[in-house]
This record gives sequence, structure tokens and C-alpha cells, in this order.
Amino acid sequence: MACYALNASAQVDQSRNFVYLYSDSVIYAQKIRLRPDIYGSWQIRADSRRITTDQVKFMSNEDGFFANTRKFNLTRENTFSERVIEGRINLFQEASYDPYAFDRGYRYRQNRPQAVDTRMFYNKGWNDLQKVNYHNLSRDMADHPESMDLLKGYRKSMNTAKIMYVGAGAAVIAGFVSFLANSKDKMPDRGSFGPGGFSKGNSDFGFKKSNFTASFVLLGLGAALGGGGALIQMSSTRHLENAIDAYNR
Repeated sequence: MACYALNASAQVDQSRNFVYLYSDSVIYAQKIRLRPDIYGSWQIRADSRRITTDQVKFMSNEDGFFANTRKFNLTRENTFSERVIEGRINLFQEASYDPYAFDRGYRYRQNRPQAVDTRMFYNKGWNDLQKVNYHNLSRDMADHPESMDLLKGYRKSMNTAKIMYVGAGAAVIAGFVSFLANSKDKMPDRGSFGPGGFSKGNSDFGFKKSNFTASFVLLGLGAALGGGGALIQMSSTRHLENAIDAYNR
């Protein structure tokens, strides 16, 4: 597969606009556009030629380099992701095309987040796209020790974040249970009512006193653990970015 990718790269003139088909054939054109047909479905227009997106694996024009991500959609709808990092590992981010405003141009509608995350895709050479996750990247970066160390750091951070999320969920549930239990304790004490009306004793006007301190402590703990898990998860994406950068150096 590595030899094939190198040969394919040598055969494609990437200085020109082209459409790379799943059949491994390449179509060059002066102008390549993604446009809706009369039914609202996407199609590729390469000069005067029209190509169904089912056939298209990659597309390159003045807006960028795009890959078909149909196989990752539950509806099997043809969507495209733009290559945002090029190298031994190519990173792709989902692109958004509006079929009712396509003449405004793709570049004016796409806001690209800077952080690498698991919603993205990647590939090597002309191979099929893969989801960005530890399992896939560790297989494709196994030949690079520095990247593997960074990936292990990412996995460790994600495992820590998951533990904190579980702890947060348990604390919040316990807090609500405690809150409901204390709420029931504030129901009127029947024994406090008598022929003469309200009696004093261990209640105020027939209602038992309750302490919600434990409930609020548990809810606060849950919020803190959830916030901490989110921060750790956000910081873990740095390990992914650094792993890809190291592999591409």
C-alpha cells in the first residue's frame, strides 16, 4: 500500500485541478465545482463534464483539496472534508457546503477550528480516510517512537477525563437522591398536630427540619469533576496535534 501511494502521488499532477476517482483514474479540468443537480443532490462539474459524487474519492481545486467522507455517514450521504494539514499524515476537517448559496463560495462559509479532535479524518498518501482516534493513529504511526509517546499521553489524559466524568455523574446522581430524600423529610409531621393545633417539639409548625448541605456538596463536587474532566479532555487534543506534527517533520 505504501508503494502504491508513492506511485499514485507521482502519477497525479497536483499543480492542476483534478478529480481522483475510486477507480484510481484522474480527471483534470480548468474549473472544478461542487454543485447541486435539479434534485438537490451534489455532483462534480469538471468543465463541461458532470461526475456523480459516488465516484469521487478526492477533489482538488482553487478552494483546496477535499476527500469524500461518505462511508462515515449513517445516511451514506456524500460529504467532503478539506485537507487542513498535508504531510506523511494528511488531516481532514469536514467542509460545509450550502446547496442554496453555493455561488457565494466555499471559503466564505467555513470556519476552521485550530485544535485537532476526533471529529476529523486522516490518511496517508492516497489511501482511504480513517477516523482520528488512538487505535487508528497508533497503527499508522507505529514506525515513529516520538509520535507513539505523544499518543500514549493522549490516551492517558482521555482515560483520566473519563474517570472524572464517571465520578461527576455519580456525585450528581447522589446529590439529587439526597436532595429528594431531604425534601420528603420536610413533609408535615402528623404527630405534631393535635386538637389544639400545632405543637412545638422537634418541628417548626409541623414541618421537620432538614439539612441540604450534603446534597449541595455532592452537586458541587459533580460540577467540579465534570469541569475538570472537560479541561483535561480539551488539553489532551494537544497530544494529538503534537503527535501528527512530529510524524510530519
